[in-house]
Amino acid sequence: MKQEKLLKLLFELIKNSKRSDRDLAKILDISQPTVTRLRKVLEKQAIQQYTIIPNLSYLGFDLVAFTFSRTKELVHPLWDKGREWAKEQPNVVFVSTGQGMDSDALMISVHKDYADFVRFYHIFRRDWGKYLEDFKIFIISLSGSVTLKHFTFNHLIEAHQKAK
Repeated sequence: MKQEKLLKLLFELIKNSKRSDRDLAKILDISQPTVTRLRKVLEKQAIQQYTIIPNLSYLGFDLVAFTFSRTKELVHPLWDKGREWAKEQPNVVFVSTGQGMDSDALMISVHKDYADFVRFYHIFRRDWGKYLEDFKIFIISLSGSVTLKHFTFNHLIEAHQKAK
């Protein structure tokens, strides 16, 4: 029962994390102190951070680049170097190891325009070229591409309910 309440609260926070515990208590039909306690549990176990998903164009970004790369060696010291490098790059929003498309790593970065993207990739190739066998880039123009479904986590609620 507690797990069900935690999930319901988490889904309500995904929909709108700005709501007060009092409003959430009304929606979930539980007391406000219970919501506060459950929120604290979620903040320790399930919520990495409260954030928004901004309109990247409003922030002055026109390109999103997905870089799929295959490293020569996938070793722990390289992960540490990659973690530090990514922290220093404000354009980089996500980096992870993984598998698929003949690649073992993915990086997502945002750029003001194509010139900004080219500058970034010169730095990327300079710093990482010796460690990579290959990399492929997929670029999305936020002003010129057709968006069929916007990036949001609200869809997770529906997916979870269908999985039951």
